[in-house]
Amino acid sequence: MSPKATILIVDDEPGVREVLEEYFVAQGYAALCAANAGDAREIAAGSPVDVALVDISMPGEDGLSLTRYLREHYARIAIVMLTSAGTVVDRIVGLEMGADDYVSKPFDPRELLARVKSVLRRTSLAASADLGAARVRVGRCVFDLGAHRLTDEVANDVPMSPLEFDLLKALVENPNRALSRERILNLSQQRDMDPFDRSVDLRVMRLRKKIEPDPEHPRFIRTVRNAGYVFVPSGE
Repeated sequence: MSPKATILIVDDEPGVREVLEEYFVAQGYAALCAANAGDAREIAAGSPVDVALVDISMPGEDGLSLTRYLREHYARIAIVMLTSAGTVVDRIVGLEMGADDYVSKPFDPRELLARVKSVLRRTSLAASADLGAARVRVGRCVFDLGAHRLTDEVANDVPMSPLEFDLLKALVENPNRALSRERILNLSQQRDMDPFDRSVDLRVMRLRKKIEPDPEHPRFIRTVRNAGYVFVPSGE
């Protein structure tokens, strides 16, 4: 029987890794373990991972840095941070860097399992980027076409103007296809705008700040020289 999902456990404490590995395997999951961020990077590069459990406080590269790296390079991996009870600031920063959820230490493995199931449900729904899908993963956000909503990693609404919605909808409904500025304006029913002005470019720039893990190096809404823009669902 295939495992329910593959869990990457990243913690510098051998006891924590052992307990979590044993528990998740008993629940039907595949488990991979890393003692530090470097090992975690190697595992993520060589094995498909569905959820990463990342301890924030590790020697060397900490969990916050690793979270940002995983979100930038593996957009579809769900990330749950393991934090100390008092590290409120770290939790906030971690969520801003792209973590999907967090659990405070010490924790009951059953609580962690519930969080893992929750983020897997969210990411499995968001991972669908087929044409016509109601919910589409767009970078670090989920775009709900039917509800006209854009939500971030923790399901908070991301403000979006009607013009931004129309532009994003045009790109999402034409994945991996370069669209000229004129084509984007036609698809978004903004035909009264001049495709040679900066309206499309400025709107794309605003959207990138909302959906890209690193807006300065966009991977999901890319510029195609002399052609326009393209939505790349995988970010690869």
